[in-house]
Amino acid sequence: MIPGKIMVAGAGGFIGGHLVADLLRQGKRDIRAVDVKPSGEWYQKFPGVESLQLDLQEKASCEQAVDGVEVIYNLAADMGGMGFIEMNKGLCMLTVLINTHLLMAARKTGVQRFFYASSACVYNADKQRDPNVTALKEADAYPAMPEDGYGWEKLFSERMCRHFREDFGLQTRVARYHNVYGPHGTYDGGREKAPAAVCRKVIQAKLSGKHEIEIWGDGKQTRSFMYIDDCLKGTQMLTHSDVIEPLNIGSSELVSINQLVDIVEEIAGVKLKRNYNLSAPKGVNGRNSDNTLTRQKLGWEPCTRLRDGMEKTYRWIHDEIIRKA
Repeated sequence: MIPGKIMVAGAGGFIGGHLVADLLRQGKRDIRAVDVKPSGEWYQKFPGVESLQLDLQEKASCEQAVDGVEVIYNLAADMGGMGFIEMNKGLCMLTVLINTHLLMAARKTGVQRFFYASSACVYNADKQRDPNVTALKEADAYPAMPEDGYGWEKLFSERMCRHFREDFGLQTRVARYHNVYGPHGTYDGGREKAPAAVCRKVIQAKLSGKHEIEIWGDGKQTRSFMYIDDCLKGTQMLTHSDVIEPLNIGSSELVSINQLVDIVEEIAGVKLKRNYNLSAPKGVNGRNSDNTLTRQKLGWEPCTRLRDGMEKTYRWIHDEIIRKA
């Protein structure tokens, strides 16, 4: 592991907050946490960690954020679940400013390692039309036809990382995340992703006694969902590896949205009437992670069973809803 100051961009968000917590568990103390949100809105905040509120779309803010830093984890993005992504393509594209300005600042100040959190949304849409999808390999990002808006921004930023490595020697590492979930994240308000949204809906249906749930799409669309602990391990292994190409960091456990609801109903001990909203955003029909290259390069792949991770996530969201009631 490389010593020195570590900067986590997007530290007030879901993955960023968990990453800071994990670095602290490892005994790291020289950490700078940066997010655009006011500190009171960060999902997790830790005493003793240098925490800065900065808009990393601005070049000067990026230069301030990376000053004296040796390792950067760029997890900052204006994003959310499929409902947000499909309705806010322009905002998603503007995230390109964050990675661009961070790369420029990192090159200027001599940062040693630069991790960029990309997404499975970069993959060619033609390969994701069937719920019985063939798992996506890293090579499937080209020829390019990514998710409109968000996916294009991620793919472009991947190329920026590649060219800063090739042209300027900045050691960039890129992970393509597949649907990360877990406690201490968004579960309402429009930016939540499917696992958290399903947990919230099941909990609300159970608490209200109205045993119904709205599902976006027909419920047959398939995904893989990666628990946050696996995401953290894969992220740090990749950052400090010699793997220079983008790498899938995602579970290969494929489920339909209907099966995801089945799992949460079982955890909650309830059965609900399902109402399918066919006009709601639902994304691609099928997406799964082919972890062949990940196993080859890292000797590892995500291993948390969906049922186990969803139980922890459900319990946390349940307690949050009760606490706020």
